[in-house]
Amino acid sequence: MPDLLLELRSEEIPARMQRKAAGDLKKLLTDALVEAGLTYEAAREYWTPRRLTLDIRGLPPRSKDVREEIKGPSTKAPEQAIQGFLRKAGLASVAEAHVHSDPKKGDFYVAHIVRQGRAAEEIIAELVPGIVRAFPWPKSMRWGAASGPKGLSYGGIAGQGGEALRWVRPLQSILCTFGPETGEPVVVDFEVDGIRSGNVTYGHRFHAPGPIAVRRFEDYAASLEAAKVVLDADRRKQSILADARNLAFANGLDLVEDEGLLEEVAGLVEWPVVLMGEFDQDFLAIPAEVIRLTIRANQKCFVTRLHGEAESLSNRFILVSNIEARDGGAEIARGNGKVVRARLSDAVHFWKTDQADLPDLAQLQASAEKFGLDLASPLDQRMARLDHLDVTFHAKLGTQGERVARIAQLARKIAPLVGADADLAARAAVLAKADLQTEVVGEFPELQGAMGRKYALLQGENASVAAALEEHYKPQGPSDRVPTDPVSVAVALADKLDTLVGFWAIDEKPTGSKDPFALRRAALGVIRILVENGVRMGLADTWRSATKGFSSASAPNDSSGDLLSFFHDRLKVYLRDKGARHDLIDAVLASGTAALATSSPRRGEGGSPRSGEPGEGASNDDLLTIVRRVEALGSFLDTEDGRNLLAGTKRAANILAAEEKKGTAVADAVDPALFREEAEKNLFAAVNQAEKNAGQAIRNEDFSGAMRALSSLREPVDSFFEKVLVNDEDQAVRANRLALLSRIRAATGEVADFSRIAG
Repeated sequence: MPDLLLELRSEEIPARMQRKAAGDLKKLLTDALVEAGLTYEAAREYWTPRRLTLDIRGLPPRSKDVREEIKGPSTKAPEQAIQGFLRKAGLASVAEAHVHSDPKKGDFYVAHIVRQGRAAEEIIAELVPGIVRAFPWPKSMRWGAASGPKGLSYGGIAGQGGEALRWVRPLQSILCTFGPETGEPVVVDFEVDGIRSGNVTYGHRFHAPGPIAVRRFEDYAASLEAAKVVLDADRRKQSILADARNLAFANGLDLVEDEGLLEEVAGLVEWPVVLMGEFDQDFLAIPAEVIRLTIRANQKCFVTRLHGEAESLSNRFILVSNIEARDGGAEIARGNGKVVRARLSDAVHFWKTDQADLPDLAQLQASAEKFGLDLASPLDQRMARLDHLDVTFHAKLGTQGERVARIAQLARKIAPLVGADADLAARAAVLAKADLQTEVVGEFPELQGAMGRKYALLQGENASVAAALEEHYKPQGPSDRVPTDPVSVAVALADKLDTLVGFWAIDEKPTGSKDPFALRRAALGVIRILVENGVRMGLADTWRSATKGFSSASAPNDSSGDLLSFFHDRLKVYLRDKGARHDLIDAVLASGTAALATSSPRRGEGGSPRSGEPGEGASNDDLLTIVRRVEALGSFLDTEDGRNLLAGTKRAANILAAEEKKGTAVADAVDPALFREEAEKNLFAAVNQAEKNAGQAIRNEDFSGAMRALSSLREPVDSFFEKVLVNDEDQAVRANRLALLSRIRAATGEVADFSRIAG
């Protein structure tokens, strides 16, 4: 079976676009081939900074003939309808149609169409130019004469519709060959804006810039390798990583690995050569994060650390060159070192400036008094300036200063619920956004929080306060850790809940795939913090406290019910990812008494909440309790008693639902005087006892105990349905028995809505 080799060679493609572009090329072309009737055995994409390559194996030489039947009108149809059918089917006259018969509808015309297969080269030659012209680059450009006013054609350069070709960078050549494994492949001939396809590629820009004639993928890849081009991006990554590790180890160092940087660097070189540079030892006095980001952002280099010392960076860095220099790379390393030293000098300036007094201290006094700030401390000065400048957080939600005030107030409210000192939580919240006014964070926004922690420790803040400045942003994704220090937990919850309540109330909610304010991530962060720290908290009460912090001009409307539904949806996603059954989650949420939240729970050692302690009030807004109910319900239904009780309960619920739908009378309460069977009496007694025991267990948050209490209903329920006819002829007896079934539904409903459980 023939194979197809396609290469689109251009000027350097931005590294961040390469992997997706190669994948897009593969999908676009393989989908189009299949649509055109050409199946294939395998396809793989490759990319370097200067080329996108596609290797497709096992294509047929021709597409298959296609036989198709087009059903037409009745043979008795008007002439106008018959002529329309002939035009649609491409027939010259009705004599070319076949007549089929239907026992009910009579005779009707059918066109038997045979579309002859086409040569694969012909199909490929038609498909590739269209794919190139419509390629989905995030950004693209025109070049040369075609880069003039849009839509103009210069000497035939413009393509279809008068539009010049656009590509991410100027497209230089197209290689396209097709042929069998053992035979001589042919060039698939086509042209895209003056670039004609061929069988020629080019090697490394400096080491082997000359043309290379190729036949198929095997000699193409081998020829490029000989011409100093490693075609496989993953091989380039592995080579860079292995050489960087070895070079660091040979110098008594460890490489600080960075997957994102590795991916980027592999997209910057075709022939990776790993070298080592260095900078002055004095620069190590600034934080490691600043050094790492400075070197990463400006020079795309890796930092190293002293062997076996995770926190101590060295003054050596690893760079990746695209050429094998005659001097072994000494001059390249020296030049990179000069640039790194210049950038680190800037970083030192930022670091020192952030620890010095601001020049406008006299103007910050009012803000300092508002937040209780000490203007002798650099971080306090930055917070005062953040408030003084009225930096906008959101047009409808006020300034950053107003937001900080709300978060501090809310953190103080949350602190007792999570075992945190209220004063420390409020202090941490006040300083949480101060580093946004620092020079380092201005240069490297990704260091917000981390720099706040460092500056807080430098000015002598409590360790928990300093930690909260960094950790209140966490978790920033499903794989990120959650904060555990009580002060960090209080501020993280306050920060996220203020965001959610505010944006929800001004109707800036996530829609479909759009979530510009990362509200889904904030809600998942709240869920993970509460559940993974074992924190019981009524969200509705906390939301009311959060709402009070908004000024009258930006006060949000109450949307707690809608927001709670949003949290329930996020909780379902969280629990499903943990392996919980979706029907059990729905059953617990639908029960109407999903949690017993407490406003002031007793605390265990270290300030963390104790599980199994009683609370007051019933609500669906205590997420930890919902999670524990789901876990207990799942464990219970894995037992024989659980499965049997589920079957009996659902039977009772189905009978009730059917009778209620028919309007059958159901007694308001069960009357023991109407019992005729021993099974009725036994079930009534069992339900009374189960309700009492399960209710007490739920009040104690002993959900496993509640399940065990309900399991006592299994035998009485089975016996009832075996020995008692619910629809008795006596209307009063029937209504009484239906009321007894209602008691079963109510008793199990204390834990979950069993009707929503599958099985």
